[in-house]
Amino acid sequence: MAEAARQAVAALETLEQAFRECSKGKAFFGGDSVGLVDVVLGGLVGWLYATEAICGVKALDAGRTPLLAAWAERFCALEGVKGLIPDVDRLLEYTKARRAVFGLPPLRP
Repeated sequence: MAEAARQAVAALETLEQAFRECSKGKAFFGGDSVGLVDVVLGGLVGWLYATEAICGVKALDAGRTPLLAAWAERFCALEGVKGLIPDVDRLLEYTKARRAVFGLPPLRP
C-alpha cells in the first residue's frame, strides 16, 4: 500500500501541474466555470478522500498540491455537486465488502 500511495501522490503532483497550466489561474481546469475535465475528475474526489483513510497518506494535501486541494474544495462546494460526492465511510464499507468477496485481507484499522 505504501508504494501505491507513493505513486498516487506522484500522479497528483503531475495533475497539480496540469491544473496550473490549464486553469491559467482561474478556479477550474477550463477557466472560470466547470467543464468536462472538472466533472470527470470531480467524480473521483470521494475516492481520493477514501484512499487517504485507507492508506493513511493525505492525497489532496494543501502543502504538496495546493491548487488541486483548493480546486477539490471548490468543486465539492458547488450547489450541483453537494450531496453527490460519496461519503468516505460508505466508500470504506464498500471497499471492505469488495475485498472480502475477492478473499483479500481486511484493511488495517
